[in-house]
Amino acid sequence: MPARPRVLFVTDLAYQAKGRRYCDEDIFLSSRLRDAFTIALCHPLDAAGLMDAFDAVIVRNSGPVLHYQEEYDAFREQALARGTRVYNPLTGRGDMAGKQYLLDLTAAGYPVIPTVDRPQDLHLLPQAPQYAVKPKAGADSIGLTFAPADQLAGLDYGAILVQPRIDFRYEVSFYYVDDTFQYALHAPDPARRWELEPYEPTEADLAFARKFIGWNTLAHGIQRVDACRTPEGDLLLVELEDLNPYLSLGLLPEPTREAFATSLAASLRGFLDG
Repeated sequence: MPARPRVLFVTDLAYQAKGRRYCDEDIFLSSRLRDAFTIALCHPLDAAGLMDAFDAVIVRNSGPVLHYQEEYDAFREQALARGTRVYNPLTGRGDMAGKQYLLDLTAAGYPVIPTVDRPQDLHLLPQAPQYAVKPKAGADSIGLTFAPADQLAGLDYGAILVQPRIDFRYEVSFYYVDDTFQYALHAPDPARRWELEPYEPTEADLAFARKFIGWNTLAHGIQRVDACRTPEGDLLLVELEDLNPYLSLGLLPEPTREAFATSLAASLRGFLDG
């Protein structure tokens, strides 16, 4: 591997997200990675055509892939066939592979919002006034609806997930590089998911998050563990983001933000040297 590996940084700088400027953190991260790597930025639709000229591809804030699913699937297929080094590695078991992990974790007894995808399994869900109905290919709450219990049997199953609507106190996210915790943020108001504040996790909180980091078995990569705090004080997994998790770096104190960039650079170097 050359002293300054060539890295293709995949990002959609024009992507619009409600209440968030995705481009800002990618401008910051790519500028910091340039200290150790030769960096070129490209739109996700151009990645497959450009990646052969680089030592690795890092996929960052490229927006929900369901907006360009066919092109993303082709990128994955070509990268795997050519042995292209993609960061995060394409072996992730979380959102990168779809929502099946929510069903797998439910069946395995992990602390996750109970999830089913078949009408014959509805009895496995706890009773609730309403239930969340999500497309298996969903992202950013796209396609999310709610239904009372008496309407669940009539839903069109096959491409949806059903979960009880949790009356949670707040949401909290834990951010990792490889298997190392970096920082946590939480949304004190459940109605304002992206109005985040710094959060100081307890040892129990970190033990909760580490269960899912360990389950995902990614030796390298950025992961975000999203959870909700129930009225009883328990944490339940909402999502395991391992494809292109937004990091909210702009909300962090400068030392924490710089430490994250340093950790990412070290992880990427280790990934390339492995």
